[in-house]
This record gives sequence, structure tokens and C-alpha cells, in this order.
Amino acid sequence: MIITQKKPIEELMAMVGDAKRIGIVGCSSCATACATGGPKEVEALKKYLEEQGKTVVVTGVAEYCCMNLGVKGTLKPFQDQNLDCVIGMSCGDGVQVVANNINVPVYPSNNTMFLGEAKKLGLFEEACHLCGDCVLGTTGGVCPISRCAKSLVNGPCGGAKNGKCEVNPENDCAWILIYNRLKDTNQLDKLSQLRKDKGYKEVAYPRTINIRGKK
Repeated sequence: MIITQKKPIEELMAMVGDAKRIGIVGCSSCATACATGGPKEVEALKKYLEEQGKTVVVTGVAEYCCMNLGVKGTLKPFQDQNLDCVIGMSCGDGVQVVANNINVPVYPSNNTMFLGEAKKLGLFEEACHLCGDCVLGTTGGVCPISRCAKSLVNGPCGGAKNGKCEVNPENDCAWILIYNRLKDTNQLDKLSQLRKDKGYKEVAYPRTINIRGKK
């Protein structure tokens, strides 16, 4: 799940500026789960903007704001409405998809924080850095890139105390978690496997993956 947080409303209003006719697009997937862009949040932002003298001409909630075809359908009522701007209540990728499909300024209402998991309702923890070189098979399913404050791939730094990280004592040391998981699953031999340091010189951004092959 892509975890997002609402931007301060003052920051959003500064982006909107003098725009009067506004559209709002929410997302029924991750942003809804994070309470940053579902139908309830879209309606709340609409009410706030109208209280500030803006006119919210049209709203919509895409099933997934990261899906191009679905966003195109959601935006059909937005076209030819003489909008001054659109506010995207999704992750950064969703905002970009919206911007690619409508010819007016599109502003994000959220900050995209991380790819994570819902531990329980309203509590999210970072789980993956989307690095493109997954080592979970040798670390007991615990990601050292996202779970270790220093992203160490070959063991702990030595600064952990009472099982907690020296950088953020509220967090468990990732490598203690990895050790315990490997021990519990009889895979401690994997601790001795050397893992390459993470480097990005071979990565050319933006990346593209095409599972359909060349057409």
C-alpha cells in the first residue's frame, strides 16, 4: 500500500492560489485506506474550499488513481468545464496520471510517504523502498533497506541497545529481527551470505516494465 499524509491546508491553498473553478479527484484504493483521499475526504475538502469562496465544479473518485484507463473514465465529467485547476487526493503517481489526462494545473493534496503495510486500522509501517533489487530471500522476509535506519545489507552497525535502533530507539533493530526470523526458520546459514551494497549507477530513471512485450 502507498502511504500518504495530508499536506498542511495552508500549503495546498498556496498552490491553488487565485483559482476559482476547481475539480477534485480522489482514489478509492490506498488514499481511502489512509483517510487522505476517499469519498469522505473529497467531500470534506469540497466543503472547505467552498467556505473559502471557491467553486468546486466537479468531483470524482477513481478506483485506482495509478491506472491510466480508469482515471480517463473518472475525468470525463471534468473535461470542458473551464476548470482553473484540479486537486489530486492520491499518491504522487496518481497525481501524475491525472495531470497526464487533463489540460489544467493539477495540485497534490497529499505527501507520498512510503510503501508500507497496515498493522492495524490507522497504523502504517514502512516496509519497502522499491529499490528494484530484493534481498528478502536471504533476510528472512525482513527488508534491511527500509527497516534499518542505515539501510545496512550485511549485518547490524553495532549501535543497537536492548534490541532497539540507535538512530531511532522506538524502532526495533532490523538485523536483530532478521537474525531471529532466520533462527526461527532454520536459515541462520544465510547470515554468512555476502550481499552487494546498494548502488544506483546501473539504474536509469524513470524505469519502465512491459510484461506484454513489444507491440
